[in-house]
Amino acid sequence: MSQAVTIDEVKTYLTDLQDQLCRELADADGDTARFHEDLWTQKNGGGGRTRVLRDGQVFEQAGVNFSHVRGKALPSAASTRHPELAGTPFQAMGVSLVVHPQNPFVPTSHMNVRFFCTEASGKPTWWFGGGFDLTPTYGFVADTLHWHRTAQTACTPFGADLYQRFKHWADEYFYLKHRDEQRGVGGLFFDDYNEGGFDNAFALTCSIGDHYLPAYLPIVQERVTTPFTVEHKDFQLYRRGRYVEFNLVYDRGTLFGLQSGGRTESILMSLPPRVAWRYDFKPQPGSPEENLTRDFLKPRDWLAEETTPNPA
Repeated sequence: MSQAVTIDEVKTYLTDLQDQLCRELADADGDTARFHEDLWTQKNGGGGRTRVLRDGQVFEQAGVNFSHVRGKALPSAASTRHPELAGTPFQAMGVSLVVHPQNPFVPTSHMNVRFFCTEASGKPTWWFGGGFDLTPTYGFVADTLHWHRTAQTACTPFGADLYQRFKHWADEYFYLKHRDEQRGVGGLFFDDYNEGGFDNAFALTCSIGDHYLPAYLPIVQERVTTPFTVEHKDFQLYRRGRYVEFNLVYDRGTLFGLQSGGRTESILMSLPPRVAWRYDFKPQPGSPEENLTRDFLKPRDWLAEETTPNPA
């Protein structure tokens, strides 16, 4: 395997994926939606392009990043899982996306696919990672089932067990320990993946990246016209606080980006433009707000459960 060819192949896929994501998200938002692009470089030769849509009809903020960074020593966010590679030069590239919608009934979503390559004693070491996850403010069984069915479809050609493995990994990863609460309804998460060789691992990563829009856009279309009140919006801003807490305390991508000297504005574009914290908030018993934490923000084997009507 040629390292140069490998990196070129991955980079081409990732930049094409960023183009597709921006194009289809802009189309979903409306005729006037536009992504603003910033091109940035690092002193060591790395760089990327950050694209952000703000104040759209559908999306309050949608950010889609491509980055390709280099460094002389693998940051601790990655080397803690690869102690044998600590201090070695590395390259990392990926596409990361976070969408914060206007309507509280449209869920926030996140997707990331990435590739690492480093050398120790002249021997290249590489792996893929990423996934996608869904963070609703108001839970709907139908939406969650569609999300997980699409996630399963993305994984099935590469192994009958992969969806369950990556789904379980997402449940473990997207967890706020200090709240004893899941960030959302999960999806897929994988890291350090090189099973089956480069071609297989790369194809799996592409499949997950390519299935994000089919997983998310039908949910957007289903919920975007749902009427909402000021109270619904207030609850959305409150729930966004949990998103911020996770990204700043636990998210490996955020930590890696800051530790590797990435562009701070690009790294923190995942944060919502508006957010609120309310001291010791407790939803009304039996309310849709209580239903979110009671029935949705906990690990569940969604595809093994019978579809049931969701409370309004």
